[in-house]
Amino acid sequence: MKDLFSPYKFKGMELKNRIAMPPMCQFSVDKKDGVSTDWHYLHYVSRAVGGTGFIIIEMTDVEPDGRISDFDLGLWSDEQIPALKRIVDACHSYGAKVGIQIAHAGRKAEDAEVPVAPSAIAFDENSKQPRALSTEEVKGLVEKFRSAVARAVKAGFDAIEIHGAHGYLIHQFHSPLTNKRDDEYGKDLTKFGREIIEAAKAEMPEDMPLIMRISAKEYVEGGYGIQESIAFAKVYQQAGVDMFDISSGGEGPIAAWGRPGTHAAYQVPLAREIKQALDIPVIAVGRLDDPILANAVIGNEDADLVAVGRGMLRNPHWALEAAASLRKETTIPRQYTTGF
Repeated sequence: MKDLFSPYKFKGMELKNRIAMPPMCQFSVDKKDGVSTDWHYLHYVSRAVGGTGFIIIEMTDVEPDGRISDFDLGLWSDEQIPALKRIVDACHSYGAKVGIQIAHAGRKAEDAEVPVAPSAIAFDENSKQPRALSTEEVKGLVEKFRSAVARAVKAGFDAIEIHGAHGYLIHQFHSPLTNKRDDEYGKDLTKFGREIIEAAKAEMPEDMPLIMRISAKEYVEGGYGIQESIAFAKVYQQAGVDMFDISSGGEGPIAAWGRPGTHAAYQVPLAREIKQALDIPVIAVGRLDDPILANAVIGNEDADLVAVGRGMLRNPHWALEAAASLRKETTIPRQYTTGF
């Protein structure tokens, strides 16, 4: 049977185990220039030393006003490539493969003077009022995603993840709650995401996986559910997505009746449904910090990879500890062997 420490090969990417570190914003850029810092280097490389098979660098934005805050990473300039390449090269030296999440916050860009969105609808009463993008601006943003992906390829990443979840710009376009446009991007809610996928694939090597993170369910009245997300995921799959990273929520205030579960693995059923409906690899995430539970997700074939977020924030060596508790073989750095 497959388990958490079974190797995994997907297109040109070979992973030593099924453990992924999901993208988690650090808000740690020093000069607001979008360039990764020593904090980012230590943060990610320590997880590679700690045995993680696949590390996904946090939300990295395609333009300065596309960031959640001015302290987020960016890939809108060639000057941002070297510091990211340094992280990738070091992670590779410790046996981890590395992806990067390319994104735009849209109306949730907190430090933009005037955020942009598909339609001029604020996230909530405490958020800035966004302005609606013109059709030409939308097309321009597709090209900004293309350029950011091209820079990521130059930096040596093993995979690209497009962020279509958590209420950020692509999610805003494919949600009927936030896309009230009457142009081509309103008549077809998946058009923006589809064009970004096609642009990304054009810049990527043939054997490099393209991952897309989606919210499979919106916890808000009038929001979409799993059947709707299966439908738009099929469109994105046809456009070129190779794997989906399955999360949920993020768009609109959470209604009491739809509040997400707080129990362990509450999003795993969503990952399983997408995987089965599309016959496509998926990453499961969400309260999977217990190694026994994470191992069961793989063994039961609910998902192909398991992303451990909070557990890795607490413990950079989560993967090594998981191997010890599950009695699985894994490579332990020579310098740490006496600890195990």
